[in-house]
Amino acid sequence: MAEAASQELLLAAAFVSDAQYNRNIPFKTSPEAVRLYYLYNHWFMRTATYFFIFLNLSLAVFEEPAVYPLPFLATSSVEVLCLLVFFGRLMHFAKITRRNVFWKDTKNICIMVAILLSLTDLAIYGALRIYNIKSVRWSRIVRPIFLVNFAESRQIRRAFRSIRNTLPEITYVFLLFMFSLLMFSLMALKLFGERNLQTAEGLPYFRDYLEIVFDLYVLVTTANSPDVMMPAFDFSSWYALFFIAFVIVNTYIFMSLFLAVVYNNYKKHLKNEIRTLAYMKRRKMIEAFNLLKEEEGTLSVVREAQWKQLVKLVAPDISSSHRELLLRISDDEQKGFIDKKSFVQLADLLNIQVITLKIRSHPLGQWMPRIYKSAASQFLRSVVRHRGFVWTYDVIILINAIFIALDEESPYISYAEWVFLALYIVEILLKLYTYEPRAFFGKNQFWNWFDTLIIFAALTATILNTTLKSTTKYNSQQILDIVFILRVLRLIRIVDSIQRFRVIMNTLINIVPTMLTFGGLTLVVYCIFAIIGMELFHGKIQFFPANSNAPYAMECGNQALKDSLFARGKYCKNNFNNFASSFIVLMELTVVNQWHDILCFVTAQPAKLYFIAFHIVMVIIIVNIFVSFILEAFFVEYSLEKTSPLKQDTLQDEQLLDNMESADNDLEGEGGTKAQPKGLVFKIASKRYRTVDALLQRMFEAEIPLEDEGPSFEEILNMSPGDLTSERAV
Repeated sequence: MAEAASQELLLAAAFVSDAQYNRNIPFKTSPEAVRLYYLYNHWFMRTATYFFIFLNLSLAVFEEPAVYPLPFLATSSVEVLCLLVFFGRLMHFAKITRRNVFWKDTKNICIMVAILLSLTDLAIYGALRIYNIKSVRWSRIVRPIFLVNFAESRQIRRAFRSIRNTLPEITYVFLLFMFSLLMFSLMALKLFGERNLQTAEGLPYFRDYLEIVFDLYVLVTTANSPDVMMPAFDFSSWYALFFIAFVIVNTYIFMSLFLAVVYNNYKKHLKNEIRTLAYMKRRKMIEAFNLLKEEEGTLSVVREAQWKQLVKLVAPDISSSHRELLLRISDDEQKGFIDKKSFVQLADLLNIQVITLKIRSHPLGQWMPRIYKSAASQFLRSVVRHRGFVWTYDVIILINAIFIALDEESPYISYAEWVFLALYIVEILLKLYTYEPRAFFGKNQFWNWFDTLIIFAALTATILNTTLKSTTKYNSQQILDIVFILRVLRLIRIVDSIQRFRVIMNTLINIVPTMLTFGGLTLVVYCIFAIIGMELFHGKIQFFPANSNAPYAMECGNQALKDSLFARGKYCKNNFNNFASSFIVLMELTVVNQWHDILCFVTAQPAKLYFIAFHIVMVIIIVNIFVSFILEAFFVEYSLEKTSPLKQDTLQDEQLLDNMESADNDLEGEGGTKAQPKGLVFKIASKRYRTVDALLQRMFEAEIPLEDEGPSFEEILNMSPGDLTSERAV
């Protein structure tokens, strides 16, 4: 009986952990499978998986054409090791899921096919290499599949699903855009083709239809504006109207339509995904509750002792006082049990980062109590705590920033730096006098650490500069300038204190985790296009030092580039000769500026389709999805700026003092002398949600009644996006 209860508790903890981290893996519930599931989700296993994924991707740096060449035996051995790790991870996943679920999961099939293709290609390439037969490592293009399809990369898969779901709508807009581009190209051919105009390089102007289509496509990105217009404009000023109309229709209208379509579809499909996650999270918490519930009159409840054991399993690293705090929030009436409504909120409570502080009296109050508690001392401390003290030093920082920009050779400026440094030291000393030092330098007091370290570095550099009077090029005065510039970064605190600015700051903080998702998405696209680019354009151009006497050094090793914009612009390093160079070129193409000049080394017209395809995928689709995410982030921040994830009640008894405060306060009150409590203080590390997904999920969860347990796991997993577009009947 006890063993069965222990197994139920372990299973319930697995459900709660899944709800906390939004995992939706349909694992088997047998005792052995649950233990394997815990191992599968262990941080070491996940970290090891990511390590081998990125190791596998990084092999392109060491394989031919290599940045740092390694023997084929070394790179192939590492690749085989990575594939074995991936296969072992996949088999581990198969052990914890039901067989029918495993084989219906497309991502598992993709991983198995990628492993098989990689091994096959590796064997063929190795065999041909023995006979000195040159071949292509075509399987390298499937390596990003491992980054996308393992269970840990659900955020990247969500981004790809957004792209997939948006493609049908984008296709219609793109077809209209291409129709407009082709029509304008045809008009340009008829308007300018027979007038014998020439470009600035002496080449025929707008006489080849395909060249016109490409030049006008580049004009949509504004990269060749106004150069592409000038021959026609020089011939007649009226021809400028053609290009103005083209830019208005295609650059401003169609590109805005792309963003509108991407944003509309992204928002719709994101909400559907969030609804699915919300139902899954609710369902898992209810499953955990059903495993542990007992009857208390007419209510089903979870006993306090069992709740504590559950929290200890789910979050073993939190302190006992933190668990007591969570219990007080879940059982606010101290009945000795947790009802269903409060239990379901446990996953959200565990996601709130809480810092436990032990309130201590100031050491000076113990060493010299009469002086520290005197009226003058209390007045001084009230001044330091007042918001005006912070504003005063913000003004001093602004003035210091002006002095930094002035002529450093002036002796008055040098003396002023000593004055500012003295003021900063006084500020730190006054704060240490007012606040308990260990609380002042707490783990979450970033600004206090930042200020102290910057001031200490400035003091050290100033003393060294004055003492040594260095005459070297990089002297201590320049180091001191850098330190003072860093000091100006404290202005961010002013930004955070203004509500409208705070919305922007909250958005920036919220998009940081999602930046990693889009970073992974970009990495996948870059890897695929970089490998294709190396196979297509490797060796087409070469880079030579400025004093090189090699033939065609001025033409980047390619005679066809003589007098081209590419050679004259010294773009020779922009090539696809290795993986690193390919990444740099793709980054330049993403920025778009002058991207048509980079294409000058492409002589075959079909090869330009590679660059157009990259522009469509990366700039038109992925960048627009990222912009859509930022727009949604701002809308959510504006709508939920005044909400808080946790009601900050103050509970008090002889063992625990639960003063829930935000760490954003940074130990500073609004004025006066704040009475210091005794015991423990729990500080919410931040009132902000970690991601916009969490905000959206919170919004939707508020719409779900408690009695709506949502679909079962199997129903949720089998739902298409359209199945959740309508509200469920209650």
